[in-house]
Amino acid sequence: MPNYWLFKSEPDVYGIDRLEREGRTEWSGVRNFQARNFMREMEVGDLGFFYHSSVKPPGIAGIAEVIRAAYPDFTQFERGHEYEDPTSRPEKPKWWMVDVGFVGKFDRLITLDELRAMPELEGMALLRRGQRLSVQPVTAAQWTAILAIADTTMASLQAVTSSRDAAR
Repeated sequence: MPNYWLFKSEPDVYGIDRLEREGRTEWSGVRNFQARNFMREMEVGDLGFFYHSSVKPPGIAGIAEVIRAAYPDFTQFERGHEYEDPTSRPEKPKWWMVDVGFVGKFDRLITLDELRAMPELEGMALLRRGQRLSVQPVTAAQWTAILAIADTTMASLQAVTSSRDAAR
């Protein structure tokens, strides 16, 4: 069964437009153990919503795909880097990252307010008070419900999702 995720980023730091231009990126710098553990569960081919946070309004901007499974986050070993962790060792790294690739951008942002108004998303991690994790799981039912309200131009993305699911 495929896994679905939500990746949060501030668009002025790294947004969906930049991912579209570059095609792929490392999801590095995550320094929360629960989020790290979620990344270690990710498999190549898993899909995730790309969520723009710390903007008005926040919301889902598009979709990314895990294109490289979890591996040690090199920024933890870089002296002076904002994500350096002097307690981590190369032989036993604390922090992991995945690589994600661009899949598609929605024609419009699916706002947090829209998501909160959807009864089928009750219990979704993103909608819980105080939830700040930059990487979160999304259930298959939540994934389907959100895709259903995405722009019709993303209908082809649903076909891609369905064919990937059938292949697994």
